[in-house]
Amino acid sequence: MTNLDKLSQRTASAVGRALIAGETSAVALADYYLAKADTPAAAHVYTSITRERALREAAAADARIAAGRPLSPLDGVPIVWKDLVDLEGEITTAASATRRGAAPASRDANCAGNGGMVCLGKTNLTEFAYSGLGLNPHFGTPRNPHSPGADRIPGGSSSGTGVAVAANLAPCGIGTDTGGSVRLPAAFNGVVGYKTSEGRIDKDGVFALSTTLDTVGPLARSVEDCLLIDMVLRGAATTDVRRRELREAVIFVPETVCLDDLDDAVATNFEASLKRLEAAGARIERGPLQPFADVMRLTADHGTLASVEAYFIHKALVDGPDAANVDPRVVARINGGKTMSAHSYHSILTARERMIEDCWDVVGPRLIAMPTVAMTAPEVAPLDADVDLFGRTNLKALRNTNLGNMLDLCGLAIPNGVDADGMPTSFLLSARGGDDDVLLGYGLAAEEVIRDARRS
Repeated sequence: MTNLDKLSQRTASAVGRALIAGETSAVALADYYLAKADTPAAAHVYTSITRERALREAAAADARIAAGRPLSPLDGVPIVWKDLVDLEGEITTAASATRRGAAPASRDANCAGNGGMVCLGKTNLTEFAYSGLGLNPHFGTPRNPHSPGADRIPGGSSSGTGVAVAANLAPCGIGTDTGGSVRLPAAFNGVVGYKTSEGRIDKDGVFALSTTLDTVGPLARSVEDCLLIDMVLRGAATTDVRRRELREAVIFVPETVCLDDLDDAVATNFEASLKRLEAAGARIERGPLQPFADVMRLTADHGTLASVEAYFIHKALVDGPDAANVDPRVVARINGGKTMSAHSYHSILTARERMIEDCWDVVGPRLIAMPTVAMTAPEVAPLDADVDLFGRTNLKALRNTNLGNMLDLCGLAIPNGVDADGMPTSFLLSARGGDDDVLLGYGLAAEEVIRDARRS
């Protein structure tokens, strides 16, 4: 194993420290990862590779580091970007065949291009970011690297980013999260995913699914990585996040909705994580949380906020002749918003405000813990063959994470074990919208305990 092979297994934070220490150069590291982009492990992961940009950015990073003026702790560290984020000179395809001929972006999205990180390319996703499973008939489906046998789902919609980090094709990457699209691929691929609060990261230049619910966030190998990437995305030179002691943490486990119908390994590893957190000093409290049930009932009565806003964005496409060139599973979900009334849309928005208030009347300053997803990654083939099975599985995958989007929770998905087949499970630690610094502070302490749950 070469030095670069060993270095590539570290967290993005550790890679940044290695670059500053002179263990390797940013150009050598970029060359290494660009070569990996041409290997079988990278099949269907990228929609485009930005080779010239990567080498140019890496050379600039080396010059800054040599002069003792790095732009950030991640200056020179490679990163990949979900193909919803505009990068200058690149087409933002949203992984849709209908956008292969779109005009290249004239500039980077506001959240891109900060901190001196080295852009390797743009990553695949569920078409228009509208599924939690990660299947794509146009650009292919990235292979979950934890499955040695049959192909299993990578999770969506940020499928390519999740697989890139898990398969060692990049130290970190950027996704978006509307109903779980950062946390689900993090969970299914055994990496860390950070769903930011609404409004924390500028979305200008990011292709929308739901203008209300969309958020931008990282997938990486540690909470520290997510903290540093959050700084890069915001263009922040400093952070107010400080590690918090677990003995000061009070963690609430809702017994409504989110613990229903769990895979055995998911339930076992979740309880083991809670026991270890408690042993480390955190106070664990359990009880009902009516707003979770209210979200489910609201969706059943009126439909989803994402559907109606996605239909507004894509109306001309799904109502026109090019609809035949869109994944029919995606068209069906978008068309769910077509039949929703203005009354339903307003009812959802109004009820959402009330449910957010109700949630925090119960939870208060406590953190919330639940399994990130109720299952481990299922096989791809049965889902591709059965539309009804696909729909049921997608809804189950999104159930827990979507509660966080509807209630504007920020959240950290942290790996906490595997099932009998070696497929990852994940622990979701959440906080109220706007309390990202609190969540990240506790996440720094909780991560080492949660990751060790399998050894309890």
